[in-house]
Amino acid sequence: MVETYYKAINWNQIEDKVDKATWEKLTEQFWLDTRIPLSNDRDDWRQLSEVEHTLVGRVFGGLTLLDTLQSQDGMDQLRRDTRTQEEMAVFNNIQFMESVHAKSYSSIFSTLNTTEEIEEIFDWTNHNQYLQHKAEVINEIYQNGKPLEKKVASVFLETFLFYSGFYTPLYYLGNNKLTNVAEIIKLIIRDESVHGTYIGYKFQLGFNELSQSDQQKLQDWMYDLLYSLYDNEEKYTSLLYDDIGWTDDVNKFLRYNANKALMNLGQNPLFADGNAENVNPIVMNGISTGTNNHDFFSQVGNGYLLGKVAAMKDSDYNIGLDKK
Repeated sequence: MVETYYKAINWNQIEDKVDKATWEKLTEQFWLDTRIPLSNDRDDWRQLSEVEHTLVGRVFGGLTLLDTLQSQDGMDQLRRDTRTQEEMAVFNNIQFMESVHAKSYSSIFSTLNTTEEIEEIFDWTNHNQYLQHKAEVINEIYQNGKPLEKKVASVFLETFLFYSGFYTPLYYLGNNKLTNVAEIIKLIIRDESVHGTYIGYKFQLGFNELSQSDQQKLQDWMYDLLYSLYDNEEKYTSLLYDDIGWTDDVNKFLRYNANKALMNLGQNPLFADGNAENVNPIVMNGISTGTNNHDFFSQVGNGYLLGKVAAMKDSDYNIGLDKK
């Protein structure tokens, strides 16, 4: 018999059932931005103030940068430390969808903004000190960190750092504005909740194999990193939201999602007030609102073929993982 040089993936012999469950969930909820009728939001857009136009452009510019980082560097690094071939396949899926997310913001820009405004948004994004700082911190870990540290960075990015940007469209959705833009954001959040949970689960497998002293060292590093990222995020949030008066509410939302990130990693929450009850109920209502049902034969919302986006709740962060 010839010695095996390259091993074929066999989905009929699953080493980790979570790999299969995650693959199925991600493929079932596949979507593309081209299916969302963003042009229907132009009337709402015209009624927003210049301060709001600037805010929306900048938060989506920031989100584009983070999704670009995740698609170009994050998943590439995480794929270098996989336990199973199926896990590699899941990361391939995640990497592609991160690219879809990044492209989706450009679809929003091309619908709502002029060419000159788009250039200004990307210039601001590519030179903003707080955005560039968090990208540098996360990417430094991706390029030079240990495998478990890279997973922590990824979960912090997807379950925490995105949410200073997500707040804006969710707030407008809760007020029945920019509903099609918000549908894209809800689809992205739905994806990110699975990504964060899955990568957090893979982190926990490795973390539980460490000695108690090594676990403590990693936990100390993890919480120090979160403190540092939160400090930068507060400054970024202040820059974005002071003019519109939402800064305090956004920070509460950030603390809620920072605790969610720690939950995904199997760790204790950091912020005592980081719970849903302290988040602006308009935003929580925006998260929990179902999809708009557009006509499948003309303009198609996020309900096309795959059913509705269910209300976002704690169980949305559970993809079948048996957490201890």
